[in-house]
Amino acid sequence: MGAGAVGCYYGGMLAAAGVAVTLIGRAPHVDAITERGLVIARNDRREVVSVRASSDAAAVTDADVVLLCVKGPDTTHAAAVMKPHLRADAVVVSLQNGVDNADRVADVIEQAVLAAVVWVGAYMEGPGIVRHTGRGDLVLGVTRRCADRLHAANHVADVGAMFEGAGVRCSIEQNIEAALWHKLVINCAFNAISAVGRAKYGRMVREPAIRDLMEATVRESVAVARAAGIELDEKDMLATVWGTAAALASQHSSTAQDLLRGKPTEIDSLNGYVVERARHFGLNVPVNRALHALVKLREAGDDLA
Repeated sequence: MGAGAVGCYYGGMLAAAGVAVTLIGRAPHVDAITERGLVIARNDRREVVSVRASSDAAAVTDADVVLLCVKGPDTTHAAAVMKPHLRADAVVVSLQNGVDNADRVADVIEQAVLAAVVWVGAYMEGPGIVRHTGRGDLVLGVTRRCADRLHAANHVADVGAMFEGAGVRCSIEQNIEAALWHKLVINCAFNAISAVGRAKYGRMVREPAIRDLMEATVRESVAVARAAGIELDEKDMLATVWGTAAALASQHSSTAQDLLRGKPTEIDSLNGYVVERARHFGLNVPVNRALHALVKLREAGDDLA
């Protein structure tokens, strides 16, 4: 549900492994996939996968597992439009940026809800064409809010095995909230700066002033995570950020991609979420606040276009 880059990549991997998959997305992608198949483009090859596609949320009917891949701001709406069509025993898995999407889905539907941390570099190169640029592994678990929901924890191993069977490395994490915050801190370090600076990760970290800015963002975000009861290590987080830049040097953030295409971003679920939680805890996060504000300004339009 929400077959953009993430949905098409993981849906395509599952379909290529023989899993019955339907991609629910926007009409241009659906039309292209229906006519020519889904193209997964990599540096060394292009794979065409035969997969069903629809632009109607009712296509979730009879699904065992629904991968929710919409942008964070669309989470509640997507859950509401799926609700009338979901089987009672369906499992919904949030493959989204941010830390509270699974809980927001559980506020709307009664089915079991899992949360996944997504580590993939991918973007839509054209209608029905997803370009894979790096990694592709998942971390899967169930939040405390959802743990008692229709034995959700019992579904984690089965869903993980489904991904592993499709060649997607999927580790199981008991403390998924910490893993989600871990990813959030990394997103806060990269996404806004990549978008406002129109820069790829490799170039960002070669600039000393930008490294300093990223480090300040990490320190603020870790402080907010700790206030929320999530223990993250600052040094470990910074090492992960620099390692991510090295592994995905040619990647530019999903926020940058959204701005380039004139689409709404997820910045409210990233730096904006850190700002919101910091306000709740009485903390000051000036760097995250500035980055959030700058992306919102760019999102509102371009006076020089």
